[in-house]
Amino acid sequence: MKKALICGISGQDGSYLANLLLKKGYLVCGTSRDAQMSSFQNLVRLNIRDRIKLESLAPNDFRSVLQVLKKIEPDEVYNLAGQSSVSLSFEQPVETLESISLGTLNFLEAIRFTGAPIKFYNAGSSECFGDTSDRPTDETTPFRPRSPYAVAKSAAFWEVANYREAYGLFACSGILFNHESPLRPQRFVTQKIVATACRIAQGSTEKLYLGNIAVQRDWGWAPEYVEAMYLMLQQQEPDDYIIATGKSYQLEEFVARAFEYVGLDYQEHIVIDTSLLRPTELAISSGNPTKAKKQLGWQANYKMPDVVKMMVETKMKDIDIAENLKLAQL
Repeated sequence: MKKALICGISGQDGSYLANLLLKKGYLVCGTSRDAQMSSFQNLVRLNIRDRIKLESLAPNDFRSVLQVLKKIEPDEVYNLAGQSSVSLSFEQPVETLESISLGTLNFLEAIRFTGAPIKFYNAGSSECFGDTSDRPTDETTPFRPRSPYAVAKSAAFWEVANYREAYGLFACSGILFNHESPLRPQRFVTQKIVATACRIAQGSTEKLYLGNIAVQRDWGWAPEYVEAMYLMLQQQEPDDYIIATGKSYQLEEFVARAFEYVGLDYQEHIVIDTSLLRPTELAISSGNPTKAKKQLGWQANYKMPDVVKMMVETKMKDIDIAENLKLAQL
């Protein structure tokens, strides 16, 4: 039985990845900064909380990382931890850089220190490329990061590449473009859009406040993207891969779809709020996943319209369940 250690298991990707690996017969261990206090609601939602061994780990503390690696002795490590919000990174640049780049470095160095044949996956990001106009990026496209988050992810990417080349570690980075699901936190704009549209459909009189709705993103389905993470660590040789659908849409199209699925015209319910604009916003983000298809046999089955529909359907079910519970308590 293989053992996998997922750092950042409480997040969207960590939870779906844990579910996937359990189905493949893995023994799964997950970490958070304080495993005793964390709720792990996403694991509970997927009904796998009791099947996972949980440990406390601080990625920016080398000793903490080393202790957990020695205790668990994993075959595979998936590093999905760190500050995950681009917008928040402008407010917390130091925390963002430390949690992502230092955390990644500590894992790589701890693996090198132990000498164990551990395969390492690092969560990269399409934000590293910056604004590439209408040219789909591939694995050879230069990085031009335009946010503290993207700078941190770029540093982590090159750390992985350096440890792979200099020390012979089996270390990979998945450069993932936007991928969504019902497990996304409310601070992410996609979940904010879906949740607000569903509440308005249920009678709320609120408005949806958004920044630049002309930006274009390549949105995929998160449960599919974690399959690519797993496949990277099953290859004979380590490498880096872009994971994307290959099709970008404007944020305005995402909004329109969400409201359309609940029978509303989005133009009657949104307000453009200039305070939500980022200091340096990417106009277009588009990925070319050809290498992943050829070498991993992976491709996205769901694109933005499918993703929005599945998120809306799940949110409406959640609202109905909550309403039924309220009625039952009366």
